[in-house]
Amino acid sequence: MDIQLIAEQLLKAERTKQPIAPLTESYENMTVANAYAVQLAQIRQKIDAGAAVKGLKIGLTSKAMQEMLNVYTPDYGFILDSMVYDEMEGLYTESFIQPKVEFEIAFILNKALKGPNITVQDVIDATDYVVPAVEIIDSRIANWKIKFEDTVADNGSSAGAILGRKRTPLTDIKDITNIPMIVKKNGEFLDESTSAAVLGNPLNAVVWLANEVSAYSISIEPGMFVLSGALSKAVAFEAGDKFEADFGILGKVSVNISKELVKK
Repeated sequence: MDIQLIAEQLLKAERTKQPIAPLTESYENMTVANAYAVQLAQIRQKIDAGAAVKGLKIGLTSKAMQEMLNVYTPDYGFILDSMVYDEMEGLYTESFIQPKVEFEIAFILNKALKGPNITVQDVIDATDYVVPAVEIIDSRIANWKIKFEDTVADNGSSAGAILGRKRTPLTDIKDITNIPMIVKKNGEFLDESTSAAVLGNPLNAVVWLANEVSAYSISIEPGMFVLSGALSKAVAFEAGDKFEADFGILGKVSVNISKELVKK
């Protein structure tokens, strides 16, 4: 299997905003290992072109997202500096193909996490603070017709991140498994959930990630952030939409959608 060729197909789809057929249909013998190799090939090419890794995202950690995409195993992807948006900047529909937004808790690290054998206590010790966050997901696969290998190869279907401004140390949180979230769209109630939706505890998701990436000799470095997984279903958006997610003690994060193309 030509890993670089498949990586180039996804990169072209991202660049031209023209999605491609599911990789699992075009390459029926694609394995999970192949898919992660395709993902890494794209990330390395972007890094070689000057991009920097700012964080990682964990996907498919909640029952809502697993059922939405009919994929029942967590995955991960990389967030590059070109994918990080300021909360006041807004998003632009023309920057994406078929985007959706998710709302989650981001962990910002001040110590490295190097698996294997990372524990919950290791994650607690390495976390500087947490913030509410928006993840923008997008698929370079036509019509979101994805299987697990498709989303893995496509960088976990990741497209961007917005970090909220309020920084909360873990020591200020009595129960991280019971943080409420209420999402409003255009000022009206849209959805609600709690942090327990993410593998029972978002700390478990970060543990999973640190141990998974260690198989590729990847560590999560100080200053990086981890998007720990969506608390509820992803939501499609269009120009003019505004979303706000209230995470109680963690504060709020919002995003405004416009049409005009922004040059990143």
